[in-house]
Amino acid sequence: MNFLDFEKPVAELEGKIEDLRHMGDGEGLNIAEEVARLQNKVEKRLRETYARLTPWQKTQVARHPERPHFVDYLRALIEDFQPLAGDRQFGEDEAIIGGIGRFRGRSVMVMGQEKGHDGETRMRHNFGMARPEGYRKARRLMQMADRFGLPVLTLVDTAGAFPGLDAEERGQAEAIARSVETCLDIRVPLISVVIGEGGSGGAIALAAANTILMLEHSIYSVISPEGCAGILWRSGDQAQVAAESMRLTAQDLHRMGLVDEIIPEPLGGAHRMPRSAIEAVGEAIERHLTGLITLEPGVLRQKRRDKFIQMGRQGLD
Repeated sequence: MNFLDFEKPVAELEGKIEDLRHMGDGEGLNIAEEVARLQNKVEKRLRETYARLTPWQKTQVARHPERPHFVDYLRALIEDFQPLAGDRQFGEDEAIIGGIGRFRGRSVMVMGQEKGHDGETRMRHNFGMARPEGYRKARRLMQMADRFGLPVLTLVDTAGAFPGLDAEERGQAEAIARSVETCLDIRVPLISVVIGEGGSGGAIALAAANTILMLEHSIYSVISPEGCAGILWRSGDQAQVAAESMRLTAQDLHRMGLVDEIIPEPLGGAHRMPRSAIEAVGEAIERHLTGLITLEPGVLRQKRRDKFIQMGRQGLD
């Protein structure tokens, strides 16, 4: 396992546990009691550490390389998935994966950003940073879902939209704005879950939803801490200071009424027990979807629009 800087005490304890297990395997020693004692210490240290994470530490957890990504949720929660590709204008963007499948017996349209797990997949998915064709594909799939009465589920995990010259030449800002417009326009239930990073317009393009959920150690902000520090202090070295001021944690956003629910993560973060984290997300989606599907299409759309209008009004007070 990859350990974060603030997890070094835990890493040392788990290293001792691993050493003891090797000793027991090699010499037939009974080390179960000592291993159990150290495991209790690990749990205690994790509980103490994760109970007082700073915003910057939560940012590190949200970016942990072993944290479950979109494809992990897709495999675990969606049956009979049929991917749909292309924006019908330029091409396919693998930073956003989307298609039709069945979520716990119900047909849905599901999509999300995929960062990739290794060098090859990260390059293929462009680290989850979509170009305009990715957002135009998302818009096309949401409109298709609206046409066939399919609820839309989106899982958000991106540092932001791709800032390259080619993306700007093909209308990045317009594509994001149109995707947000479509989120607010469709007449089917739309649920969005921030599973890692929710960065800038690249995130909100899929997250202008009836219900917005966040995993306990995920983040959601208008810009990354590094980007904010680069603008304010002309140095990315101040990213930690920026994170402290940005109110980007799930807890901050829930207090401000910008997200509807925080989904608890396993002790030590989703990367320690991916299956449990994914199951918790599935349970939360099912619970909220059950309530939303009882509403009339016009009511669903109006409630979604009112939700974001109210956010703007509160921001002006």
